[in-house]
Amino acid sequence: MERSREQFIEALEQVSTLEDMQDCSEELRDLLNVAHVVYHWVSSKGEQYGCGTYDTAWVDRYLEQDYLRVDPVISGCYARFHPTDWKQLDWSSKGARAFFKEALEYGVGNQGYSIPMRGPNGQFALFSVNASCDDDTWAEFQTQNHHDLILISHVFNQKALEFEGLADKGPTKGLSPREIDAMSLLAVGYSRAQVAQNLSISEHTLRVYIESARFKLGALNTTHAVARAMQQGYIVV
Repeated sequence: MERSREQFIEALEQVSTLEDMQDCSEELRDLLNVAHVVYHWVSSKGEQYGCGTYDTAWVDRYLEQDYLRVDPVISGCYARFHPTDWKQLDWSSKGARAFFKEALEYGVGNQGYSIPMRGPNGQFALFSVNASCDDDTWAEFQTQNHHDLILISHVFNQKALEFEGLADKGPTKGLSPREIDAMSLLAVGYSRAQVAQNLSISEHTLRVYIESARFKLGALNTTHAVARAMQQGYIVV
């Protein structure tokens, strides 16, 4: 039986191995009904790891051709701090166009949406979903799933930081997954009542999460806490 998105997020928060993250990426692909889900991170030591649903033949081809050099998703999102529709990126070069044509041949969708994230000591990560559909359908997908994707991407990244041993290091104590969820929704403009409803908790419980996050971040108020959480890479909007 397919889990709800809330159940999926709760399960993702409990994963303990990289293999579990791979399984979650496959489950999320089916849950969202998209072509692919990919999470890729570069650790503070420069080590790279990815989990996702691309065909292994495409992954091998990508590495063999060193497409990292010409991939507009990588170069474009590395310079950004906000979720990005792939159509907003620069595909004008001959190399980028050839790369995209070949990606389609390997089953990569013609539409994409990526969320860049940054962590302690130079860690960089990118969470992406893509599908094959027209522009209107994709715009509707983003409208319906934008907030969930932000939450899910940050849970993926939090797990990666835990595996790297960085989740609780740095100038602040690490935020819990639920504190990150609350801060993320506040950052994108939800009211406290809407955040509580989205997370299926009471407003009293939400206040506990917010005050705990504020204390850990050394913030003066909720607005300051959201700003610090963004600055330190816990959330992105």
